[in-house]
Amino acid sequence: MHIAYDLSFTHTEGRWAQPGSWVGQQFPDVRMYLEVAKTAERAGVDMLFFGDGSGIPSTWRGSIDPAVEWGIQWPRQDMSPVIAAMSTVTESIGFGLTYSSTFMHPFYVARLLNSLDHVTGGRIAFNVVASSRGADAANYGYAQLIDHDLRYERMEEFIHVCRALWDSVAPDAILRDPVTGRFADPSKVHPIDHDGRFFTVKGPLASVPSPQVHPVIVQAGNSPRGIAGSAAFADLVFGFGGSLPGQQRHRRMLDEALTAEGRDPEHVGILWATQAIVGRTAAEAAARRDAVLEFWTEEAIGTMLSHNSGYDFSTLPESFRLGELRDEIVAAQASPGGFVGALVAEFGEDYTIGRTEFFEHGFEAASGLDHTVVGDAATVADALEENFAQTGSRGGYMLSSPLSMPSGLADLSELLVPELRRRGALAPRYPGSTLRENLAV
Repeated sequence: MHIAYDLSFTHTEGRWAQPGSWVGQQFPDVRMYLEVAKTAERAGVDMLFFGDGSGIPSTWRGSIDPAVEWGIQWPRQDMSPVIAAMSTVTESIGFGLTYSSTFMHPFYVARLLNSLDHVTGGRIAFNVVASSRGADAANYGYAQLIDHDLRYERMEEFIHVCRALWDSVAPDAILRDPVTGRFADPSKVHPIDHDGRFFTVKGPLASVPSPQVHPVIVQAGNSPRGIAGSAAFADLVFGFGGSLPGQQRHRRMLDEALTAEGRDPEHVGILWATQAIVGRTAAEAAARRDAVLEFWTEEAIGTMLSHNSGYDFSTLPESFRLGELRDEIVAAQASPGGFVGALVAEFGEDYTIGRTEFFEHGFEAASGLDHTVVGDAATVADALEENFAQTGSRGGYMLSSPLSMPSGLADLSELLVPELRRRGALAPRYPGSTLRENLAV
């Protein structure tokens, strides 16, 4: 298995105030990330991953106030400069960066990722997302979200343009011939002349080909349309952990979609999003879990769930059918997967649920308890090995910690990852010079 760390929320949801947090340093102090990067590389972690969102959560009650007051998925920075800084104190670990194909332009993103791939020496992955959050859309001039399936059509064209731009300057085009003075061969630099439904791009990319040429492409679609998008272009898939039947369904549907695309399912892994709380003893780990739970109120839960789904759950009646709620979310062009999709899969669309029960389940989803493994290193390693075998033994885990930074991640690096490596459960430690080689994608 491969291991990545999800650093998207190292400072939110109360982590900044927990025991074991930095003293004298606060987000976004780059020194915090430099230390985490060095520690993770010593452990042999494959990749440090940053999700992103450009809007302050405002779906719950139509206001940003709860998110601002309690630090719910806020604040967020563009982490590309931080990745550049982390690359200067490391040699092999990779870096995953997220941009939205719904709002961004492919020429800008292709050029930026080419530059970062040069800076890092070929260690960049691009997590492309089809945005489903109203707060983000409003910042890019959208009065409402684009239709769900249309977002994935745009994403597929976005990636097609990026790949064409990365290929628009052939790897052997650069001559740098000191005798003739020729810098490059113009026959190997060509426009792409793309004229599609969403983008018109002349090209070529005004850049030197990067070490990987194409950064590793990561995608996290969980709906049938999202899985079809993953099968079309993703090198690696980011999947939702927690529910074994849900994971197995995702793996099965992805394999079917990959086969339909003429791709080998054995070569496309899924990194399952998994929270881990690791202690030196089981009792220590349980105590740390209990401390995390003290943060979550209904206001915090509602803010988190509403933002992630794009639907205001403060408007829920006292009881309702899950299928009815899902249909309302679809009608709002929000995300029908995620938490509500998981409830429908577990209980069925005809299940009538009360508001109190809904938020009890929501507590598990918002806090991450529905995909958290808790225990000493041996216990957590056992759980990951068993789950890895049951979900196809392809890919690995995108580990996050609900604990403070740096102590939660340090426990993963110092306790869990060495235990997995001792067992022979991990892929070889940095066998290549690029992230693509190290992930074998």
